[in-house]
Amino acid sequence: MVRRVSSSTTPETSAGTALPPAPMPEIVERLQRPRPFRADYSGNARAVIERGFQVILAQNWIIIVSGFFEPLLYLLAMGYGLGGLIGTVAGPGGQEIPYIQFIAPALLASSAMNGAIYDSTWNVFFKMRFARLYQGMVSTSLGPMDVAIGEIFMALFRGFLYSVGFMAVLYGLGIVTGVMPLLMIPAAILVAFGFASFGMGITSFMKTFQQMDLINFVMMPMFMLSGTLFPVEILPGVLQAFAKALPLWHGIELMRQLAVAHFDWSTLLHAGYFLVMVAVGLWFTTVRLRKLFLR
Repeated sequence: MVRRVSSSTTPETSAGTALPPAPMPEIVERLQRPRPFRADYSGNARAVIERGFQVILAQNWIIIVSGFFEPLLYLLAMGYGLGGLIGTVAGPGGQEIPYIQFIAPALLASSAMNGAIYDSTWNVFFKMRFARLYQGMVSTSLGPMDVAIGEIFMALFRGFLYSVGFMAVLYGLGIVTGVMPLLMIPAAILVAFGFASFGMGITSFMKTFQQMDLINFVMMPMFMLSGTLFPVEILPGVLQAFAKALPLWHGIELMRQLAVAHFDWSTLLHAGYFLVMVAVGLWFTTVRLRKLFLR
């Protein structure tokens, strides 16, 4: 005799256990709905950051500390040596300031840039091409944006250490006084953020050490032409316009205005330049890592 099951009866398996009811249509629709950035960001960038601090404590702290002395030597040699011959130069707003006060904010911006560039280029190059670290990271729950944010944070931490140490020297030597110059520390972090956000994405195109030398080929002219050691106004017109388009020039000008508490519309322009640079750089780096590792 065949047993009939009515439509109101719960279906049973061959073992006699009831099957779960079919999910509601709205639940199915919600589960199938695309989630923006889910493949790029899992919200666990802290795992990359924790690993970075463990590496610093284990073996990288000497390299980080050594990078602090380069701008300090520039400050002592150029500020006191050459500064004794030059005297004063025109600073923000046209006010005359001692030469050492002119180059000190510029060296702080350059230090933040160099620290961020080193961490987001050479450090990333080794992890990407030799250690294959990022391939292992994105094979877990981490996404490309988690990796990018974690590595960029470590570059910012390095820039923060450099800026705090350099500011301590400036206050100790009496080059800056008062509370306002302390704003140069968050400004240095912003400068480091702008360069670090692009550095990792650019490094993803590099495959050999010879190609990595192109980074130094770009950094040295930027350091020399961005008004670090002299005002860009003494350059020829075309070269002057080129210098003012460089990101380091905007960082240096922002630092100098904070150092002497001179603010105008250009202060917002310099800060806005780096905010845009950060947003575009994060997007660029995330797209590059996604293309490399999530094929």
